[in-house]
Order: sequence, then C-alpha cells, then structure tokens
Amino acid sequence: MTDLTADAPLRFKGETKTEKFTIDTTASRTFYKGQPVLIDQNVDATNVVQYVDAVIVVAADVCVGIAAEGKSVVIGDAETTEIEVYVAPTIVGFKSALFANTNLGTVLYKSDSDVLSATSTANAQLGTLFKVEDGYCYVKLTAPQVCAAA
Repeated sequence: MTDLTADAPLRFKGETKTEKFTIDTTASRTFYKGQPVLIDQNVDATNVVQYVDAVIVVAADVCVGIAAEGKSVVIGDAETTEIEVYVAPTIVGFKSALFANTNLGTVLYKSDSDVLSATSTANAQLGTLFKVEDGYCYVKLTAPQVCAAA
C-alpha cells in the first residue's frame, strides 16, 4: 500500500464543487491534493483528518471528500485552519489502471491515500466509477457520507 507523499495528479469531468472543513490539530497533519479527507470519530467528531493507510475507517466515520489543496498544521495549533475539499457531485479522475469501463457503477474506495480499491473493509468510501479514460478512473463523489460499509 502506498500513501501520497506529494499532490496527486487529478482530472475532472464537468464542474467541481468544494466545501471548507476545519482541520483537527491533536496531531501534526499534512494533507496532499487528491487525498481523502475524513471525520475520524476516534479522533474528533467535528474536525477533519487526512486519510492514510494507518487510519482504520469504521462505520461511524464520515468521508467528506477529496483534498482540493495541500495544507499542513502543527500539533496544538488553534483549530481554525480550513482545508478546501472536493465534494459531491464532483467527478474526480484519479490516475489508475486498476479498473475498466466494464466496471462502471462500482463503488470505489481508497485502500490508502493513493490507491483506488473496490474493497470496503476499513477503507474510505469515495463514490462510484463513472468512466475510465486515458489512464484515469473518474469517480463520481458521493461524499460527504458516513462510511457505513467499513
């Protein structure tokens, strides 16, 4: 499994929609563009954290969307820093060769912050596969949503 170490290359179909969320600062956090963003109920029921492989998604967690920008905070900072996040009905293209157009409609997750997956267990649920084109899998976001299948 591979977590992002830099902003991910993203493409889009149609218009994008974003919302801003406040970042949790109980730990230092670095968000990369293209990374799933969660409300992790084990950490903070209100503010967001970045999704990485070490985070175990449970049914009460909320995937709020995909980071639209890179952002960092330091442990103990005032919880006032916001991050802009792509949310539904945005269609985001992730560089991936794991799926084909025969998989359209499949619910997709991130098994870490850089790999698409069709496996729900402990993974961040993003949305459904909309189209595969030019090496990108386009996912129609359903976030924010509770990760009930986790």
